[in-house]
Amino acid sequence: MKCKLTGVCDTMKDKLSNLKDLPLLFMRLVLAYGFYKPAMMKWEDVGAIAQWFEGMGMPFPTLNAYLATLTETFGFILLFFGFAVRIISIPLIIVMIVAIVSVHGFSHFDAGENGFEIPLYYIIMLFTLFVYGPGKYSIQHLISKKK
Repeated sequence: MKCKLTGVCDTMKDKLSNLKDLPLLFMRLVLAYGFYKPAMMKWEDVGAIAQWFEGMGMPFPTLNAYLATLTETFGFILLFFGFAVRIISIPLIIVMIVAIVSVHGFSHFDAGENGFEIPLYYIIMLFTLFVYGPGKYSIQHLISKKK
């Protein structure tokens, strides 16, 4: 006996397959927006960010301030346009892990309590993009199509 629910799911799967690249686009754009403001804030006063890092006991605070700033800057640009998404995902995941360990800690999950909720969501979305790539609504797809 065939399950009617399975048939409905198969029909939905076929109809929704045309939309499979939209979540990748939305993830990229949300992440790009999420990295834009912190990157711009860091560029306004990288020295203050280095001092803040030093106050947290982070090694090489100036170097790390510039690395975080550059990573977030390239991150929002590459994510927005959908180019080298798999490559930039790795350093952005590292930045998010460092943010969880050094800034948010593991005492609270909720973002409202300065918990690690948002960086964790970013890590999950970045990992998804690392696995699936930028999707067909991207510069990278256009370039690979022309080759």
